[in-house]
Amino acid sequence: MPEQVLRKVWEYFDSAGPLTARPWPITYRDDEQVRLKTLRGFGVRAFTSLVYPHKPDMAAWLNEWTADFAARTPDCLHTATFYPEQHAASYVEAALEAGARIFKVHVQVGHFHPGDPLLTEVWGMLQEAGVPVLIHCGSGPAAGEFTGPEPIAALLRRFPRLRLIIAHMGAPEYSEFLDLAQDYDGVLFDTTMNFTDFFEAQDPFPAAERGRLRYFSDRILFGSDFPNIPYSYSHALYALERLDLGDGWLRQVCHDNAARIFDIDTAAQIADTRPSSPS
Repeated sequence: MPEQVLRKVWEYFDSAGPLTARPWPITYRDDEQVRLKTLRGFGVRAFTSLVYPHKPDMAAWLNEWTADFAARTPDCLHTATFYPEQHAASYVEAALEAGARIFKVHVQVGHFHPGDPLLTEVWGMLQEAGVPVLIHCGSGPAAGEFTGPEPIAALLRRFPRLRLIIAHMGAPEYSEFLDLAQDYDGVLFDTTMNFTDFFEAQDPFPAAERGRLRYFSDRILFGSDFPNIPYSYSHALYALERLDLGDGWLRQVCHDNAARIFDIDTAAQIADTRPSSPS
């Protein structure tokens, strides 16, 4: 995120605001270049910059920042966002034309219904472009007026070919969002914070749904929420490993699915981020 935005996010987490519902210490409270070095040190080959507005007249500016950040950071996917406002279709179209490869929206923080009429044209463009939208729409860690599976089900009835990546696997409404994936091939999931000790203490993944983790193995993407996590990055990977779903499942979730969905050449990503040889 832009530094001034990230600092405000950290302040919110430090205050244990109502959307966090509990203390949330930031593990990787470092400057941008340190964070990038840390990610690459973990072996991360591609990542997003998941910005999102919480009020009108903010999204277009965030999109300008993410476009610039992606241009100077080869291993970052060009990310964009939007908010229900009169000019949303205009800046979303501009972002698509500029090469945005994923959008992020946060129903809980933005406090809007995903089916807002101001977003009708936006959803239509994204459906036609086939660009994924990572959407925080589950009711965890604190429910909002427009969170939960029902607004997303209504949206998908109108735009059945949307590619929605359900953040946090839809916690805590895991089963209902998995049901939507049964009906819509474009519904994907990200594992951000899922299965960690921190999340399992409040929104545990139901044991009865473990089989569907394997069934949807080609539609689940590893997510981390780095740097804004209250535990180590390695713990998020360990949390997936201890599900005991096998190396093949882990490989799909941590690499293959994202490489396929975003057409990422990870070998090229490695080369692009290596420091130049001294002359």
